[in-house]
Amino acid sequence: MADQLPRKTSRIQQRNRRRILDAALDVFSAHGFRGATLDQIAEQAGLSKPNILYYFDGKEEIHVTLLSQLMETWLDPLIALDPAGEPLTEILAYVQRKLDMSRDLPRESRLFANEILQGAPRMDPHLRADLKPLFDDRCAVIRAWMDAGQLAQVDPRHLIFSIWATTQHYADFQAQIEVLLEGEEPIDAASQFLQTMFRNLLTPGQRTAPA
Repeated sequence: MADQLPRKTSRIQQRNRRRILDAALDVFSAHGFRGATLDQIAEQAGLSKPNILYYFDGKEEIHVTLLSQLMETWLDPLIALDPAGEPLTEILAYVQRKLDMSRDLPRESRLFANEILQGAPRMDPHLRADLKPLFDDRCAVIRAWMDAGQLAQVDPRHLIFSIWATTQHYADFQAQIEVLLEGEEPIDAASQFLQTMFRNLLTPGQRTAPA
């Protein structure tokens, strides 16, 4: 007998999968992998636990699915850094893209942060296969810009780490920021501050950190 073709996923099944993944994103970003349960995901999704298990083998498969989808989104801002572009403009645009992600995707940012804080047990292969080559390539691009005198000399690796830290902070520590700023919208002010800070750091002739 010929192998049967996989059955086409119905519209309802696709909708339920999205519903489960969206609910799981809420739960995992709030509680982390260890603190999250299938019961919490089912309640958040408005589905029964057996219904959840119809679509996914368990909590880990849901978590891995979310992380795999997130990785592509997470790499996009760095991929968009154009080696042929004007160096300072490219760096500042990258800062803005990362800040926009913190505003638009706070749950995803916290999901990623929780995974890294746990030692990246599920993301480690993606970090090594996808992020590391891209990171090395963009560091080489930034180093070439610096060597050509187009940017001030700093360590490109720690420059990228600093961009991650200062932009993702607004998602990962959102509750703290909301208390400290007493309801102010932080992203516009953060954008102005970070653009000025990195412009001053990277403009040739300005006082900079050691390379």
